[in-house]
Amino acid sequence: MAEASASDPVASAPERGRRRASIRLRITAAALAVVTVAFGVGAVAMVWTLEQRLRASVAEQLADELAALAEGVDAGTIQTAALVARDDDVLVALRAPTGITVNAADASLLPVPPTAEPIEARVDGLHVVVVAAETSQGTIVVGRSLQEADDAVRTTAVLLAVAVPLGLVLVGTVVWIVVERALAPVDRIRARVDAIDAGGLDMRVPTTGSGDEVDRLAATMNRMLARVDGGVRARQRFVSDASHELRSPLATMRQFAELSRAHPDATSASELADVVLGEGERMHGIVEGLLLLARLDEHGGAASRSIDLDDLAHAEVERVRALGRTVDGSAIRAAAVAGDARLLSRALRNLVDNAMRHASTRIALGSVVRDGRAMMWVDDDGAGIAASERERVFERFVRLDEARARDDGGSGLGLAIVREVARAHGGDAWIADAPIGGARFVLELPAS
Repeated sequence: MAEASASDPVASAPERGRRRASIRLRITAAALAVVTVAFGVGAVAMVWTLEQRLRASVAEQLADELAALAEGVDAGTIQTAALVARDDDVLVALRAPTGITVNAADASLLPVPPTAEPIEARVDGLHVVVVAAETSQGTIVVGRSLQEADDAVRTTAVLLAVAVPLGLVLVGTVVWIVVERALAPVDRIRARVDAIDAGGLDMRVPTTGSGDEVDRLAATMNRMLARVDGGVRARQRFVSDASHELRSPLATMRQFAELSRAHPDATSASELADVVLGEGERMHGIVEGLLLLARLDEHGGAASRSIDLDDLAHAEVERVRALGRTVDGSAIRAAAVAGDARLLSRALRNLVDNAMRHASTRIALGSVVRDGRAMMWVDDDGAGIAASERERVFERFVRLDEARARDDGGSGLGLAIVREVARAHGGDAWIADAPIGGARFVLELPAS
């Protein structure tokens, strides 16, 4: 199915949806929602509290003034004429049995509170708070306008109605910028990873070393890229090694078959079968070794079970003796490790087979645990290996003696498998001089 072009509206719609639902937008929207609720609740609470406090303050002042008037009337220090003469913002009405005395026309409209607690009322369209008290002359009812308090509350509400949206805009802008800056490294990581193709797997994402979440993400991406790079390189090396090494046996079989067809009298079917079987066996060994190395390259670690290296060593001693070769196993000591018995047995057998190919008369096996490390070695009394070549022999398809290695069935992968198995178990393989005159191959692993 053909890929949709970048201009395809069907293909670009999901991308537009992802942009609309970006993390930055979601974080900003969530922050604004929370701040809006907080600001809204705070503004309403502030206006309500201010209104209650202002009205309570007016009621308290009016109650104090009522108490002073009632006390003056009872004591005779305040006369009715004085009440009538008041021209301030307090409405006063003295309701006596003989009639009502007021200081203003609106005062006659003041309702009488049923209790001593102040009440709010509308007097000729004016919002007032009213309190009353009983005196010897009758009931005094006083009221005061709440217009100033209401104006203050309205002014505060208007200011908050302007300030809250401005605050939301400010918070939204700050959150948007902060999130954008916080996510900028993530976007750079995404762009860098998106630019990496099969030919650039050695590229890595830059890290800051700050240790924060973004830096840890970059480090994780680098580890992932390293694993992918390692897997691709392992497969490439497998293909390269296989194509290089399988070419020779295939060429041998083809040449011998062509010779047999062109000159039937020069060879026999039995000789042709021997060549095909021999080269086929060699190809089988190469493919098996390459597949094992590819698995070790790609997966690295090995299954972890308790393995006794001394048991593996004794089994190899019995096998070598059954082949009629001289072998010394007196140095084998108990050595337990955690690992894969099949892989470790394969590695040891490769060392033993290598020693038998190069030994003059005998080989020796040994094992020991020392300083938390389990070591198993195979000695031969052959010509040994020069110090300058001891690392190179662990490379794939390296043969220090090409002709003898081919004649004896060596594929050039045995020692490479030994080292990879050792490293898959957290150890290593190396070479030293053998006490019996040749080379000592040592397999060193963490002891369990």
